[in-house]
Amino acid sequence: MTLEALGNDPEDGRPGARGRSDWAYERLHEAIREGALEPGQRIMETDVSSWLRISRTPVREAMHRLLAEGLLEPAPTGGLQVALYDLRAISEFYATRERLEGAAAALAAEHADPTERRILSAMLDAMRALPADPRAHARENQAFHGQIYRAAHNRFLLKSLSALLNFVPLLGRTTYHAPNRFEEADREHTEIVEAILARDPKRAEEAAREHIRHAYDSRVRVVTEDVRTAAERRSLQKPVPVPLGRTPQRAQYPPVLAGSAPLKAE
Repeated sequence: MTLEALGNDPEDGRPGARGRSDWAYERLHEAIREGALEPGQRIMETDVSSWLRISRTPVREAMHRLLAEGLLEPAPTGGLQVALYDLRAISEFYATRERLEGAAAALAAEHADPTERRILSAMLDAMRALPADPRAHARENQAFHGQIYRAAHNRFLLKSLSALLNFVPLLGRTTYHAPNRFEEADREHTEIVEAILARDPKRAEEAAREHIRHAYDSRVRVVTEDVRTAAERRSLQKPVPVPLGRTPQRAQYPPVLAGSAPLKAE
């Protein structure tokens, strides 16, 4: 997806001057979440301002909010870029998520009402009917986990998990790109739902935590493969000769989509 695909029509909800900072924040947040802005991608105020057709002041305010939240970070060449996580940060993310997901599943086993339990079962069936498309499975997986969070009936846990999952697009390609992940995730989801239907909090918590541990293993496999592929691609590139006495020029990046990363968000 590109920034243009997210739309910049004059009638697309652009607010008045007082709400433009919030609106710019929401549009940038959406662009990161949907993968239109990838991890490691450099973002320029002027380019975002042109894309959203608003002045630079609300864009700057929006970008500072995203910087404070950790979705943006200082770029090596100046300005800001979409945050790019290393393996240590990914490990920290999954360690936190494992605990929160376990708590959500346990609470859902205690508090889910009959309608919520039926919805979870229906979502399992819907995911099994999906084509073997990693991005399609990733979207439904997010919806499935969101349903468990709501079934837990704990507003503070829901808020914490929602904030944590804002960082999923920064982790790289979806774990469904890992070998056999479709089948593994289906078995793990089934175990979580069966425990919730049985109203067994302990079983539900352990099933959810095991699911996230396996998701972390799949994440590491995907990231490792991406690193290997990127290294192979670089090895095939021919070096550009530089005349003696001259200093290599810094690469010039295109607007908005400046910089890139080999990873794509889930």
